[in-house]
Amino acid sequence: MASAPSSRRASDREIVVSRTIDGPRRLVYEAFTSVRHLSQWWGPNGFTTTTRAFEFRPGGVWDFIMHTPDGTDLPNWIEWREIVPPERIVYLHGEGDDDPRAFVSTVTLVERGPVTEVTMRAVFATKEQCDAVIEQYGALERGTDHLGRLSAYVVDLIATSR
Repeated sequence: MASAPSSRRASDREIVVSRTIDGPRRLVYEAFTSVRHLSQWWGPNGFTTTTRAFEFRPGGVWDFIMHTPDGTDLPNWIEWREIVPPERIVYLHGEGDDDPRAFVSTVTLVERGPVTEVTMRAVFATKEQCDAVIEQYGALERGTDHLGRLSAYVVDLIATSR
């Protein structure tokens, strides 16, 4: 059974968001690694995405715009660093390939029978960068939104495939 997401500051430079999702690990992994799925759930509540480029492989890039509910466009850039199907994805996330505030995220997927435990760890270069994303962007709350949207999307995929 799915659990509510939890978000916490794990250290001066690290944020951890986790949730148990009702769905098999292979499907949760697919939702994280296919642009057709990512565009349906990525981001906090009310956000949408437009993909400019997507290549899921180590060294590949996902270049996209996140659109906020008020219409603001936020450039985003992810470089996939490590991919271990279907259990681990590591990526560098920033506004572009030269963003000095880019951070490293590690996503782990652990299968527990019919559910999948998802953990996202974001590690920042400095304490000040971590402080800023928490205070200015609401990273803890938006992280829980993010995995909540993933959970709802996976449940919908399962329901529509029956």
